[in-house]
Amino acid sequence: MKRLVLLGGGHSHVHVLDALARKPPAGVPRGFPSVIETTLVSPHPHQVYSGMLPGWLAGHYHLRDCLIPIDVLAQRAGVVHHRATAIGFDPATQRVFCSDGAAFDYDVLSIDTGAVLDLSALPGAAQHALPVRPIERFIQGCTSLVEHVRARPRTVITLVGGGAAGIELILALRRRLRRHVREGRAVLQLVSASERLLPGHPRGVGRRLEAQLAAGGILYYPERSVATFHAGGLMLHTGEQLESDINLVATGASAAPWPRRAGLATDASGFISVNSFQQSTSHANVFAAGDIASMVDHPRPKSGVYAVRAGPPLAENLRRTLEGRPLKRHVPQKWALYLISTGGHHAIASWGPFSWQGRWVWRWKDRIDRAFIARFSRDTPTEANLLHRSESESP
Repeated sequence: MKRLVLLGGGHSHVHVLDALARKPPAGVPRGFPSVIETTLVSPHPHQVYSGMLPGWLAGHYHLRDCLIPIDVLAQRAGVVHHRATAIGFDPATQRVFCSDGAAFDYDVLSIDTGAVLDLSALPGAAQHALPVRPIERFIQGCTSLVEHVRARPRTVITLVGGGAAGIELILALRRRLRRHVREGRAVLQLVSASERLLPGHPRGVGRRLEAQLAAGGILYYPERSVATFHAGGLMLHTGEQLESDINLVATGASAAPWPRRAGLATDASGFISVNSFQQSTSHANVFAAGDIASMVDHPRPKSGVYAVRAGPPLAENLRRTLEGRPLKRHVPQKWALYLISTGGHHAIASWGPFSWQGRWVWRWKDRIDRAFIARFSRDTPTEANLLHRSESESP
């Protein structure tokens, strides 16, 4: 019997579960889990698709529209889903340790737990800010935000982080508040450490996004980083004091400490170093994909676009490993298509040196996102899609 353990229910592992359900490894008949024992370790019964989170916040989607049913995918694939968080593993004994005290032995391990948002670098953030990760906690905080703003004559909301996620979220929040709260009750501001918005994209993308912020009345503070959060506001590294009642944090991805602590090879930032087979450069029976991984031969930005594209080749190489066949190289595309929503039925597209914008771009993004969810949610009961049974907020 071979034991495969999947750590995390990220975008890449969604493809792995779907691939195992569609076609088990060669020589492994359906209904015979004793031949290959596969365990998924993930704390949630679903995955919130991050690409649709701003659309939910803006009111375009019900929350159930944005969920991939991990439980159902695992069941279809004959995979045991252990609802817990991985806190570490020992490559020497090939054992994974979970937050609830459970442990699992493995012959092959695949890691797709995503990146984390490290608040330790932001003094006061743990007490006075809501991070966008983990997404489930962020959603819970946002569901009560509108009522909080309604109950006050004036609320200042600050989002820290000028990346694509931060920009999409603050523009989505602007639309949500305009639909549910009287004008003037909320003041929104964006703090970004970069000189311009999305410096890794064409300059036209940043200019278009700045125009969207201005049109939405959102205050924009470029080239600023937060020195400390405190009750009633935050202090910037420039010495400026900003009034703020609610702070949201969507800064860059950080690596979880446990892979390096376990002895896996990592890059300078702590992300798992993998080769072109998405295989650990230090442990051949360990694979990693998504934001937690860093490809040594083909470095790419941390992005859901690359995580989704890494899923099928990861599934193929896990299958080949279990079957004892040679692995196949995966070379990520040089340019990724980014579709950045701007709150309403409008979006901006960025691909290499090119960019476009318009309502047609939003419709394009909407079709892609809905198709991605539909692929993994076929024949799924509505109840399996709900983050909370009490969630009833409609678009």
